[in-house]
Amino acid sequence: MLQGVPIGLAFGTLPFLLKQKLSFSDMAVFSLAGYPYSLKLLWSPIVDSVFFKSIGRRKSWIVPIQLVTGVLFYYLSGTVDDLFTSETVNVYVITATWFGVIFLCATQDIAVDGWALTLLSRENMQFASTCQTVGINVGYFASFTIFLAFNSAEFCNKYIRSTPADLGMLQLGPYLWFWAMVYIGLTAYVAIFKSEGVDPEEEDVTVKETYLTIYQIMKLPHMLKFMGILLIAKLAFILNESVTGLKLLEMGVQKEDLALAVLVDFPFQILFGYWAAKWSAGHRPLKPWLYAYVGRLAFALIGMMVVAGFPKDGHVTGVYLSVVIVTTVLSSFTSTVMFVSMGAFFSNVADPIIGGTYMTLLNTISNLGGTWPKFFILESVDWFTAATCAETGADCITEAARNACTKAGGTCNVERDGYYLVGTVSFLVGIVILVQIVRPQVRALERLPLAMWKVKQTKD
Repeated sequence: MLQGVPIGLAFGTLPFLLKQKLSFSDMAVFSLAGYPYSLKLLWSPIVDSVFFKSIGRRKSWIVPIQLVTGVLFYYLSGTVDDLFTSETVNVYVITATWFGVIFLCATQDIAVDGWALTLLSRENMQFASTCQTVGINVGYFASFTIFLAFNSAEFCNKYIRSTPADLGMLQLGPYLWFWAMVYIGLTAYVAIFKSEGVDPEEEDVTVKETYLTIYQIMKLPHMLKFMGILLIAKLAFILNESVTGLKLLEMGVQKEDLALAVLVDFPFQILFGYWAAKWSAGHRPLKPWLYAYVGRLAFALIGMMVVAGFPKDGHVTGVYLSVVIVTTVLSSFTSTVMFVSMGAFFSNVADPIIGGTYMTLLNTISNLGGTWPKFFILESVDWFTAATCAETGADCITEAARNACTKAGGTCNVERDGYYLVGTVSFLVGIVILVQIVRPQVRALERLPLAMWKVKQTKD
């Protein structure tokens, strides 16, 4: 759950708050804050190999990392609101700050991944990704849906307050202060009362040995194919899942209405996660992943249709909002099935002898597949958009330029919307990737015996 809190803020709430002042190009810069999750392989051998035996292999990292995160949240609670209320937002400062937060969260994730391998029995290993899905979604739900609702003055004035006010009931500063206390309190509990135990099958290895083991894993012919699939599989989904919500926000849908879609989606995430784990427990654990890939690709196309169908009068009706919610839930369903199914496959093939490093290698490549295209796709939306202010004749592609056009009494006329061009190309590329690469290669990988995924430990 604690991992889901900063993830919900960095990938959910903050983009919605920032989009009110920044362009898609600026949002591309902020997307770099998520890179630590995709680069954690670089330092995972250190986390997996360097520890204090008296504390425990995983607790040696989880305790200090969570404590530092709590202290950082406490510091940010006194400064973060000023960053968002100023006239101009320094996207580079915010990106650097949350890059640090996500770095801490990613490091904690390395240790937690390794602990999960030793906590769960082999027959229950497929539920490791389900536990992670439920826990992260609880934190994500709190930091995205609940926070945005209570942060919105419109939502609070309409549903809670009897006397309207200019601000929502919950600001980012106090919210971070609350979670700072939770982080510190739960960390103290884990440090004092939670015993890690010792797995007799785990061996103590040096950092050098762990890096060499990763190198050996990556040299396996089937692993290179698998990594290639993970790096390109999400390419077709990035626009729908990173831009469509921001596009709806730009067109006039309220952020609390979009957060409502996540609220409705939350219980389905838990149900779908459990069901996907049971489905992935058979002899073909990636079969659900392939089905969900097709569905997720379809909803990438449907997402563009939803944006294109935005009411021309700007009034968001209950019917239209219902369509947004339904498509969000179903698209999220396909994403959850893919995540849980692939996570179950990771757990089955991972070699527990090198603990979290094997899982981190696979998770890192998978995360990188969803991270590296994001910057370029967000940039491309603005790059291929042509918009001119009717009053001044100046470009009005960015949010600041649109606001300047409005203040000048003009209207921003969009001649070409890069969202649809980038989305169409992404969809077509996704079909080619599915038919030519993903489907045949995944079926071949499923048939490999587990022994082929194991690597002998390298010793000096």
